[in-house]
Amino acid sequence: MEKRRLGQSSLQVSPITFGCNVFGWTTDEKTSFALLDAWLDAGFNFLDTADVYSRWHPGNSGGDSEMIIGKWLKTRGNRDKVILATKLGIEMAPGKKGLSRAYMRQAVEASLRRLQTDYIDLYQSHRDDPETPIEETLSSYGDLIKAGTVREIGASNFSAERLAEALKISEEKGLPRYQSLQPHYSLVERTEFEGKLEELCLARKVGVIGYYSLASGFLTGKYRSRADTEGRARGSRAEKYLNDDGFGVLAALDEVAKRYEAKPGQIAIAWLIARPSVTAPIASATNLEQLAELVAAADIALDAESIEKIDAASKPR
Repeated sequence: MEKRRLGQSSLQVSPITFGCNVFGWTTDEKTSFALLDAWLDAGFNFLDTADVYSRWHPGNSGGDSEMIIGKWLKTRGNRDKVILATKLGIEMAPGKKGLSRAYMRQAVEASLRRLQTDYIDLYQSHRDDPETPIEETLSSYGDLIKAGTVREIGASNFSAERLAEALKISEEKGLPRYQSLQPHYSLVERTEFEGKLEELCLARKVGVIGYYSLASGFLTGKYRSRADTEGRARGSRAEKYLNDDGFGVLAALDEVAKRYEAKPGQIAIAWLIARPSVTAPIASATNLEQLAELVAAADIALDAESIEKIDAASKPR
């Protein structure tokens, strides 16, 4: 499989990132192991998680996804075959949040312990921390890189202005630069990324690994009425797309999918992969059937007519 360079970093990643937020939430440890095995067997190498996954689930305290990945890495002995991305910054417990030097040291040690590894390939600021000077955060990342515990760094949920400021400080102070951005981006969520952020990432060669690429499952076509969302773990998140705009996007995906003998969700991922600014969209699977569909999406090369049709149907109004 042809790998893609993430920003200007040393990392070569598969064209899709596996979103590991489902581990310890909608996917148990045994199934998670099977999904990770199948992901690597299919030639993919990029995994994204965060320390806070999945603190929101009853009974969890955060770190659940990292712990499952750590057990898998130790059991399989395949750390060198994986590009492992995780994040810090969102509150893990009272007083445990942000991007200060002191907290970053605590957070990275905790993640390394859970992941059962001595280095993280891509360590990301999960969200901006306006209370900590950007230079302090980047300098702290520099210390982690010098220590060998982190290879490259990325940002998530940053505004164009704050990302631009961080890139400027990196350049002026000789500090590590954010090589990637993780924005909320899909065919039904285009306004946050497209425009200033996308232009900045293209101009400054920042890799993009957007999350919620399938809009919590809506773009797979499985939610076409409110009844379809009932009893589903992510159903409530998809409800907001059950409107004329959302149905218009699904109609375009259905039409293009029929032409390519594919599923709507595969076409949605293929559209993202074809976007010049996007390196590797993040998507999840909770069973092997879903994973097989996700893997196959990387082989779909949409023609200009299909891209134009999907663009027109999903253009923000």
